[in-house]
Amino acid sequence: MPPNERATRLAARVASAEKVAVAAALNLIEDRRAQSRSEIEALLTALGKERAPSFGHRIGLTGPPGVGKSTLTAALAREYRARGLHVGVLAVDPSSLRSGGALLGDRARMSFDPEDDGLFVRSLATAGDTGGLAYAANAGVEVLATAYDRVLVETTGVGQTETDVEHVVDTVCLVIQPGSGDVLQFIKAGIMEIPDVIVVNKGDHGKLAQRAAADLRGALDRLRNAGLGDAGHGTPLPVLVTSARDLVGIDALVDIFEAQRARVSEAELLERRHCGRVAWAVALFARRYGEHGLNTMGGRVALLDEVDRALVSGETPVGVVAGLGERCLARLRSPI
Repeated sequence: MPPNERATRLAARVASAEKVAVAAALNLIEDRRAQSRSEIEALLTALGKERAPSFGHRIGLTGPPGVGKSTLTAALAREYRARGLHVGVLAVDPSSLRSGGALLGDRARMSFDPEDDGLFVRSLATAGDTGGLAYAANAGVEVLATAYDRVLVETTGVGQTETDVEHVVDTVCLVIQPGSGDVLQFIKAGIMEIPDVIVVNKGDHGKLAQRAAADLRGALDRLRNAGLGDAGHGTPLPVLVTSARDLVGIDALVDIFEAQRARVSEAELLERRHCGRVAWAVALFARRYGEHGLNTMGGRVALLDEVDRALVSGETPVGVVAGLGERCLARLRSPI
């Protein structure tokens, strides 16, 4: 069977939420061999035709290691299932710098009913990528978003400037824990520029958790009064205390996610997702061809503009990068 026809059939089965097909599609987009790129491109093109452009809601959970992101992700998935929604979960784990392997322990912390056809959980290894996400995370989200109403993306533990998750999801949830440093550590961090909601997890710590939430609200109020903060939202960032262990505040957090999704217009949503695909394509290109390749193509700004135009015309990020790569190599090989 030709690769394009195989990809089209696979996309149709993904849209029907067949678990075997979803797993096969995720296996394909993780394949880094050059001979698989055309089939990946065909799959992404077919997936785009199988769903409405504004379908679903993609939610990212990010924050430092040890704050309970995996437990919180599992609790959110169960709450969404209780509300009758189908959920796909993508959990990203760090890879070893020496062996390249990954424990994939995030999934081990999540216990679900394997017979539940309305829930799918997949782990990805970063394979050396920074920014809290894996190489295939963007394409993985596209796969899950075709099959499920809600997609939860749990990043690996990140620091203050690793903000790639905003390019993959519609809503960013920053998760912190009580006693993890004074509030200045949070408000000065680059990560504070992207969240749509902030969660103080491990609320079972009692007063310590409530104090952390109060400190954050106060700091955000001061920033907003100074004309800063809130990531340009124009409204105060919600700060919520949860306990994923005791299932406290989970329903309220889902309510916040749903309210935020309802407030976003279709045009705003499509623009955010388009910008995410542009950022992904440029990141793919930079990974393969490095700074020298970027400079050869006229620099990052010029490349962003070109990728933007190409994606508007209907190409996929993988296809755009393939075309740009051929031109880049031709320029690099040409005599000066």
